Amino acid sequence: MIKNVRSIFILLLATSVFSVSYRGKDSHIEGISIGDIAPSFTLQENGQEVNLKELQGKMVLLSFWAGYDATSRLRNATVCHAVRNRANRIKIVSVSFDDYQSVFEEIIKTDRISSEENCYVDRFDRTSELYKAYQLERGFRNYLLNERGEIMAKDVTPAQLQAYLN
Repeated sequence: MIKNVRSIFILLLATSVFSVSYRGKDSHIEGISIGDIAPSFTLQENGQEVNLKELQGKMVLLSFWAGYDATSRLRNATVCHAVRNRANRIKIVSVSFDDYQSVFEEIIKTDRISSEENCYVDRFDRTSELYKAYQLERGFRNYLLNERGEIMAKDVTPAQLQAYLN
């Protein structure tokens, strides 16, 4: 009887150790929750290309927005202005889901977003893989990524962004 209890105890202990070590390896999955690796994508605009994986090693702020969504447009403009003088610490990737290039270009001028920012348009809107990967049907948002491409925060305000950068 004691021999059986000892065997069961050893089996439970081994299972627990295995579970903890497995969970640690599985914790860095691709997704859109805090702690997840941000879904990778590549975009091209006016001969300029951005590949999210190539930006690892630097903090990245992904900002998804559209001209027809006032909240996301305002959030994009304010965070772009907040990081303007911090290009050595953080890279911004601003992605618009406007249907027309002319609308996008006019908004960039009006909101005074520098052409040196990584600003892109995904004209395929709601059917694009990027739109689906970041589940933007639930609303536009921004994501702050650490140097390893993991999501640190969502819907970051300029004040929060400054705190992360200091």
